[in-house]
Amino acid sequence: MVVIGVTGNIGSGKSTVCQILARLGARVVDADRLGHEAYKPHSQIWRELVELFGRDIVKPDEEIDRQKLGQIVFSDRNALAQLNQIVHPRAYRLAKERIAACRRRGVEVVAVEATLLIEAGWRDLVDRVWLVVAPQAVIVQRVKEQQGLGQLQILARLKSQMPAEEKAKHADAVIYNDGSLNGLESRVTELWEALHIV
Repeated sequence: MVVIGVTGNIGSGKSTVCQILARLGARVVDADRLGHEAYKPHSQIWRELVELFGRDIVKPDEEIDRQKLGQIVFSDRNALAQLNQIVHPRAYRLAKERIAACRRRGVEVVAVEATLLIEAGWRDLVDRVWLVVAPQAVIVQRVKEQQGLGQLQILARLKSQMPAEEKAKHADAVIYNDGSLNGLESRVTELWEALHIV
């Protein structure tokens, strides 16, 4: 089994790359979603987050308000580091479990989508790192449309993440996502074929 870590900063197009990989036959594990699963109301992590950041981050239905939490952590490096210390180990364990389950089922290729794959020290979970990059102007436009965030919020999130140039030093392949969807599909398909899956 081959495990590909698909990483890149916010708005780079990781999810689109993973959708293409899924069509080609990969099983996708979304690390961000795993992290959010760990936030379930009244779970251990939920309690730690509420204790650390206050009841203001809790919505009436007891779910964590990720937008409010984001406003806190993306404007304060220490708060972001504290959040990551709480969430990353749990998300790592969940990702490891999902990968192991895929291996038991005979899955040939798993794509782990993780924004902070490199920063969180998850390199040992994957066999290859594919980095998705896009120009800042394209990222800002995409995130505005997809998540409804303002430009300052987007730039704050980008600033909190390792620059793409630094991530590229850890990558086995770089996927430039600044053109058409067809171009992106061609590049991902080319990398897929290079895996030589029987």
